[in-house]
Amino acid sequence: MLVVEIHVPLTSPPGLPAGAYPYPWIDEVEDVLAELEENGVAEVFDEGVEYGDFYVFFVTGAAEAELLGVAARVAALPGVPAGALAVVSDDPDGEIGHGRRLELPPAAS
Repeated sequence: MLVVEIHVPLTSPPGLPAGAYPYPWIDEVEDVLAELEENGVAEVFDEGVEYGDFYVFFVTGAAEAELLGVAARVAALPGVPAGALAVVSDDPDGEIGHGRRLELPPAAS
């Protein structure tokens, strides 16, 4: 089974008010992935997790090109920090970050 991990740097957007949740983009990404899953574009493989300096989302259920398109869409969402990358793996039980790494387009500004 092909799994694409979407690694997004754990970076807070500038100008957040004091005491605000530092990563509001995580909820937005989860909403977009849930919508894509409802529309049959891709499946969310597992819950997102913090991994080092990144937050990782997992998608599967489609061909590699479609899953990389989902990853690029996530990276381009407003508020998502620049520096996102995708890791492509065909071992769903493997360790996070083990697979072919691809840079994703920079976040929209």
